[in-house]
Amino acid sequence: MNPSYLYHAFGVRHQECTKTEYKGNQNIHYIQTRKDELCCPECKSRKIIRSGSIYRDIRSVPVGHRETILRMKVQRIECKSCGCIRQEKIHFVTGKRSYTNKFARYVVDLSRIGTIKDVALFLNISWDTVKDIQKRYLQRHYGNPDLSKLEYIGIDEFAVRKGHVYKTIVADLLTGQVVYVGDGKGADALEKFWKKARKAKAAIKAVATDLSAAFISSVRENAPDATLVFDHFHVVKLMNDTLDKLRRLAYNQEADLMKRKVLKGTRWLLLCNGADIYDSCHRNRLENALEMNAPLMKGYYLKESLREIWMQVTKEQAQQVLMNWVEQAQDSKVPLLQKFAMTLMAHRSGILSWYDHHISTGKLEGINNKIKTMKRQAYGYRDEKFFELKILSLHDKTYAFVG
Repeated sequence: MNPSYLYHAFGVRHQECTKTEYKGNQNIHYIQTRKDELCCPECKSRKIIRSGSIYRDIRSVPVGHRETILRMKVQRIECKSCGCIRQEKIHFVTGKRSYTNKFARYVVDLSRIGTIKDVALFLNISWDTVKDIQKRYLQRHYGNPDLSKLEYIGIDEFAVRKGHVYKTIVADLLTGQVVYVGDGKGADALEKFWKKARKAKAAIKAVATDLSAAFISSVRENAPDATLVFDHFHVVKLMNDTLDKLRRLAYNQEADLMKRKVLKGTRWLLLCNGADIYDSCHRNRLENALEMNAPLMKGYYLKESLREIWMQVTKEQAQQVLMNWVEQAQDSKVPLLQKFAMTLMAHRSGILSWYDHHISTGKLEGINNKIKTMKRQAYGYRDEKFFELKILSLHDKTYAFVG
């Protein structure tokens, strides 16, 4: 067989083909290293003695729909220079794997258009072999993200599965790349990230996060010079949760059945943006529900005006709007609204920091949705490390794997 064909088709450079057999759906090529290429695997000396050999079957890329087996005659070599006695080194195979490096690259290419199961069935190999090839590829390309250029990061958690099992992710808000995946959702989930960031001498300017006490304490302890920015979507969501509690409280305390019917089913109307309600029927129902309960009405109009904090021209104006909002909430005499106002006051510096750095965890929410889709496609992941590597590679569409 032409040595040039061996190289370009199978990545074999120093071997020659002595015989070819065809059995079933397999092409079996008998190959061995050329005499002028044999050398000591340690010192590369040519002063060697061949002391026996074994045959080793190595899977290579298919030719058409036929499997290709390279039946390699592996020489046992005794070196006269260094005294080493070992088997010769095979350049087109890594370690003791049963497939060539070119076959591994072929599996990686197929993985971009098919699931692990599809690739395994097409190539007639095990599911675990395809997964291991993918895992090594992901580890090599995405396993150690560069943290030295981090400036703006976002921190968020997502549920891995039911039963309060969470993971915490850190993303570069400029590139959208996930740079760290940690177990849990507490401050200890970020310990390894901060160690890596310090080692990489990352100059982090600002961190976007929700109102989680664990994340806040972790950022302030490990990145004291970074500006902490509280995501405004989470602040609005917290207000929506407060309003929903008011709705349920009003419904439970209402004795009139007709009024209870009006209040029931108004959750969507109360939580959505008031400017988006164009239907007159829905508008009338909302107004009727608000007229029935004064605390609910106060909570709704405060919820509508909360967004104005992030719609000002300057930080000073935003601070004035926030203080006015807190004052109105305190004057409402509604305990739930007063409690939320105290929460805003406790976090006002991080809320107003948005005017210093216009960042949020919006990109992380999008990443979380991609992770959920990825889990559904794969019906879950048994290998936690493989799952984390898949998350670290989500940003790169060029090398994305299916499932």
